Amino acid sequence: MLTQRPRGTSDLLPQDTVLWQHLEEVARECFERYNYDEIRVPVFEHTELFARGVGETTDIVSKEMYTFSDRAGRSVTLRPEGTAGVIRAYVENKLYGSPDVSKLYYIGPMFRYEKPQKGRYRQFHQYGCEVLKAESPALDAEVIALNVDIIAQLGAKGLTVELNSVGCPVCRPLHKDAMIAALTPYRDDLCRDCQERLERNPLRIFDCKNEHCHEVLAKAAAPTILDMQCDECNGHFAAVKQSLAAMNVAYVVNPLLVRGLDYYTRTAWEVTAPGFGTVAGGGRYNALVAQVGGPETPGIGFAGGVERLLLLLREQNVEVPVTGRPDVYVAVADASGDNFAVPVLQQLRRSGYRADRDYQGRSLKTQLKAADRVHATFVAILGEAEASTGSVTLKHLDSGKQDTVPLAQLTEFLKQRGV
Repeated sequence: MLTQRPRGTSDLLPQDTVLWQHLEEVARECFERYNYDEIRVPVFEHTELFARGVGETTDIVSKEMYTFSDRAGRSVTLRPEGTAGVIRAYVENKLYGSPDVSKLYYIGPMFRYEKPQKGRYRQFHQYGCEVLKAESPALDAEVIALNVDIIAQLGAKGLTVELNSVGCPVCRPLHKDAMIAALTPYRDDLCRDCQERLERNPLRIFDCKNEHCHEVLAKAAAPTILDMQCDECNGHFAAVKQSLAAMNVAYVVNPLLVRGLDYYTRTAWEVTAPGFGTVAGGGRYNALVAQVGGPETPGIGFAGGVERLLLLLREQNVEVPVTGRPDVYVAVADASGDNFAVPVLQQLRRSGYRADRDYQGRSLKTQLKAADRVHATFVAILGEAEASTGSVTLKHLDSGKQDTVPLAQLTEFLKQRGV
């Protein structure tokens, strides 16, 4: 019986990885233009990191993590998101000792045990960034602009930034008390999860996917965090909006927007697309570094799902540049050409060209069909005549033009023709 892949995972076949490589290349280029450096952290961490960093009241920690005991009995968890691991690395490696801001980006797999659905998997991939040691509102706007730039540069259309502020340790407790007071009379009307959230973290009721709970919020006239923000949070939020306007980054304020992680403070946002929903999102987290054992350090970041972004591009019929065609396909006509193919291929590859050949002993006619099938730019035909003279018969497949080129001049010939 064939063993199938686990539910909620996917195989990325060659025609898929071309798209992934393009997305990753665009993301890396954007990150580096904004002067970010890549960081790579473990795929699994000690479970307590996520309980402390992400928040025990979140669905991620309480319901969705892949947690197990290793052979020494230690509880470890496959990372469900990227921020906590990056912050742990920042603290453990004392990157906070630098006088400069740390601007870090990552791309990699994450794991959550949730119901698989279109564009959402149990093993999924994220690109994201974290900026540490600065709390300027202008930085918030810059990170939001970077988030939008990556998606827009890939060709996605109709993007909207939904923006909110989720307060700070000064105003959030006041909002919590007001939420509890407003919703307690309607407690039995809330879903079971929101009944628990009411006691522990009522702000997250705004994040509930149950429409009835949103009807209860309206009926109870539950205050939003924007209704109760302190003066400092109001000033920070106003400055973020001012910087976004100066950067020509359009946004709409959504006072009901709440990110699904407990560590966010002040600025929070999501990038959405019409008829699709959230593509990426992020926020500020000024207390997270201290929560995982480091000094008090302000931070901000975002993450986007690779699978969801590729799904959006498909739904919007965005054409992704197709790469991967061989520059030269080597076809051999006889035994002499077969032997000569070895140094020809090696010269091409060491000169930076993508080159391949037939290894199945097929006829020259079949090899030429194979070259056409893989969309090679040139086919190099090798036989006894070419082997004896140390030359290559080079045919351009689009134009049909054919030239005989000495092997020593082959790479220069290709270079002159823009290959």
